[in-house]
Amino acid sequence: MERKNEGLKALGTKTVYRSDYSPEILETFDNKHPENDYWVRFNCPEFTSLCPITGQPDFAEIRIGYIPAEKMVESKSLKLYLFSFRNHGDFHEDCVNIIMKDLVRLMQPKYIEVTGLFTPRGGISIHPYANYGKPGTKYAAMAERRLMERE
Repeated sequence: MERKNEGLKALGTKTVYRSDYSPEILETFDNKHPENDYWVRFNCPEFTSLCPITGQPDFAEIRIGYIPAEKMVESKSLKLYLFSFRNHGDFHEDCVNIIMKDLVRLMQPKYIEVTGLFTPRGGISIHPYANYGKPGTKYAAMAERRLMERE
């Protein structure tokens, strides 16, 4: 019997959770419709990281939306990658930008945006947003427009 997930390491195996930031966990598969523009969205409502100053846990919902080009991120590897932030100490804004940059390096999407909806700490919630559009394309203009339209 032919395996459809050939080459993917995380999918179909026992889940092993890393306790350190691990971008190498991320895996891709071929987009079967690269000629189409369409959205892929992920919500991770149980994201955790550590405050780099106090070491206290921070909790967030991470929202990722992208328009794929040739490659797409495999969802189980994304889950394991996001879980690897659990003991990672960085500010909210850094986490969101790191996630976006790692996914850009991995997939080279046409467009991607990452939002972190961090729960309040000391009475203040922080919702950082980062995006990227492939340079020299309509997606770069889209990224600029969407960034400027954010509240």
